[in-house]
Amino acid sequence: MNWVTRALAALWGLFAWLSFGIAVLLSLIVVLIVPSAERRQRFVTWAARMTFVLPCFRVHLTGMDNLPTDNCIVVANHASYLDGVLLKGYLPWRFNFVIKGEMRNFGPAHFLLRRGGSRFVERTDVRGSSRDARQIVKAAQSGESLGFFPEGTFQAEPGILRFRPGAFVAAKKGDMPVVPIAIRGSRYVLPSGRFLPRRGPLHIDILPAIAPGDAEFESSRELAETARQRILAVVDEPDLRDETAPPYS
Repeated sequence: MNWVTRALAALWGLFAWLSFGIAVLLSLIVVLIVPSAERRQRFVTWAARMTFVLPCFRVHLTGMDNLPTDNCIVVANHASYLDGVLLKGYLPWRFNFVIKGEMRNFGPAHFLLRRGGSRFVERTDVRGSSRDARQIVKAAQSGESLGFFPEGTFQAEPGILRFRPGAFVAAKKGDMPVVPIAIRGSRYVLPSGRFLPRRGPLHIDILPAIAPGDAEFESSRELAETARQRILAVVDEPDLRDETAPPYS
């Protein structure tokens, strides 16, 4: 790659960040002044999509027919900071994403995410984690559609980690279908430790739902592993589950 190609790639990466910054700024203004939760969520969804449309990312979405029209829970693999913005932009506006509680420490980001419908789960403080989990289960029982990245984190190394139980406990408590979603390409476009994104296709594969009447709903452990295996079959990355970890439920 010569210096001209590198310079053009860097300029494109900076423009991608500029598009994201503009989307965040506009969203902060809207969520501050608009009283309607639905209108705020619709705008944030539109702004998230513009983050990918303006820099001309190639986003391929398949399986939209697999997404129930009623409320459900979606679970996706996690490989990049792009993943949350990507799903917020390309799934219906009604989905509220569950985000790690550490984001509460970043004032503007916490404000934007909270006003945009996101929910938070504390991962380090036991008391806070229990409180947040109860609130999420309550939201699921009330019929709120939720989105989770059940690995809880991501890393530079390819592979799918063990799924945490929260999404699947909420699905069982709320008697809601679980829809696995496989994200491909985001680890290449913006991997852990890289500042500037690079060009590459992004794929969102919405897989068939696991319904409450299915055998996998017998336990949160089986439900989590079924969803994980379906995602693994699509993303074609290693299985990094730690067999020595405590059980799902």
